[in-house]
Amino acid sequence: MSHLVVHGGQPLRGRITPSANKNAVLPILCATLLTDQPVRLIGVPEITDVRKILDIFRQLGSDVSVDFDAGILDVHHLNTKFDPRTDHLPEEMRSSIMLVPPLLARFGVARIEDNIKGCTLGVREIDPHIEVLRHFGGRVERTSGSLLIHADEARPAIHHWLDYASVTTTENFVLCASTANGRSQLNNAASEPHVQEFCRFMQMLGVPIEGVGTSQLAIEGVERFGGGEFRFAEDFHEITTFLALGAITGGEITVKNSAPEQFPLIDRTFAKFGIKVEHRDGWSTATAQGKLKVQTPFTQNILTKVEAAPWPYFPVDLLPIFIALGVKAEGSAMFWNKVYDGAMGWSTELSKFGAHVFQSDPHRLITFGGVPLSPAVVESPYIIRVAIALLMVAASIDGQSTIKNAQPIRRAHPHFVENLCSVGANVVWTTPE
Repeated sequence: MSHLVVHGGQPLRGRITPSANKNAVLPILCATLLTDQPVRLIGVPEITDVRKILDIFRQLGSDVSVDFDAGILDVHHLNTKFDPRTDHLPEEMRSSIMLVPPLLARFGVARIEDNIKGCTLGVREIDPHIEVLRHFGGRVERTSGSLLIHADEARPAIHHWLDYASVTTTENFVLCASTANGRSQLNNAASEPHVQEFCRFMQMLGVPIEGVGTSQLAIEGVERFGGGEFRFAEDFHEITTFLALGAITGGEITVKNSAPEQFPLIDRTFAKFGIKVEHRDGWSTATAQGKLKVQTPFTQNILTKVEAAPWPYFPVDLLPIFIALGVKAEGSAMFWNKVYDGAMGWSTELSKFGAHVFQSDPHRLITFGGVPLSPAVVESPYIIRVAIALLMVAASIDGQSTIKNAQPIRRAHPHFVENLCSVGANVVWTTPE
């Protein structure tokens, strides 16, 4: 376990170049298993989940060469082998389920642990994945502690309508459809920026995909996949995080951002807390005019709301970041997580800083901001941006705070503390004895 010790109260100012989006990098890494041609990825972040997948590739006999300082990964799955008796996919990464379709395409069989995990956001079912695999001709068998999946030689193209716009299920559908016989169609597909980035990579491999960025995808199956070079974009989650860190500390952080067209709703949500975002020449800056203040809605007798749901709604993963802003800002705001049923339980940790928050049900939380806050020792659940949200509050308060069990940050943000220190933060990792 690793903790973060934060000496807060200093305005953070400077420029930061963010890393690539974990949720784009991991499925793209999984997709490289489809091809026996060399692939070069540029902008690969040095995060724990990337290292775990690369370790899997090496165990399977793939050629892997990575320079994390330069962010360059070369991978070649020419001599890759998979033995279901000995080769299992790890349960600690939600993304490992996206290795199943490529393994089925290459070897006709895959084995995965029966308890796929990720951040502790409540129950995270794999039924939609199993349904997709079965529709494409897969046979799923539950064995002791794992799932064994076999692929039939005939892989029919299908039309499928998801129960909800799941990111990883959409990506798994695309992976399966890319090896099917004919044209497959998916309705209620996820359309997040990282899903669009994943689809562009699949197109680079030679898979025809229509409808990228919409809720309906059409995919033509191919017999062989190509290779090539692919460059990752900056992570819109990390861009938003650093903009918020500047604002909550009374400073100003400018962040590289090559896709400002993804930000209109995020910018309007910042504005609800008195923060103005400007995009200029490939960089974004967030500025607060004086103290943060929740803006009053035009409609009387309602709370300012941040409603988070699948894209193009406000991103669920960013909700903790804005809850931190709500704690600091004068006024009251309601935050509504329409996806996960276990994502608000950490609000009691905010109370340790002196924050006034009320969890009205598993999905909704109200902040009563602007009250005096004090340094505290708090404990993060295993949720990446909750650890960051707690750090944000600590960074805005004079004095020393500790964020216990903050290591989930390393799953998504390489050199996070180094970046913070470069803009004036006093933050260090510690390991308890």
